[in-house]
Amino acid sequence: QVQLVESGGGLVQPGGSLRLSCAASGFTLDDYAIAWFRGAPGVEPEWVSCISAYDGTTYYADSAKGRFTISTDNAKNTAYLQMNSLKPEDTNIYYCTTKEDEVCSGAVTNWGHGTQVTVSS
Repeated sequence: QVQLVESGGGLVQPGGSLRLSCAASGFTLDDYAIAWFRGAPGVEPEWVSCISAYDGTTYYADSAKGRFTISTDNAKNTAYLQMNSLKPEDTNIYYCTTKEDEVCSGAVTNWGHGTQVTVSS
């Protein structure tokens, strides 16, 4: 059974940092591209970042470029999203997802439950 469990969210002041983790089980992380999305319940999620399992290429939404870094640790079967210089507009629920294959262009096939990130002073 495929499962993705996010953690690491919380309350942080503007300019602060958080590292989100996505623990995967039921499959091998390095067989699939991993993408992070963010969104509120009932709102279409916004894509944030993706890492290809094929060649490790990373992709970022304009809102995340220069501030966020996506990575994976295959030994731990865990993906990460390091978020620096956080802004109030980054406040959202962040979801870890897997793509249907190794590349980021594929469809999303699995979603985690999400972790809340709140950026506020």
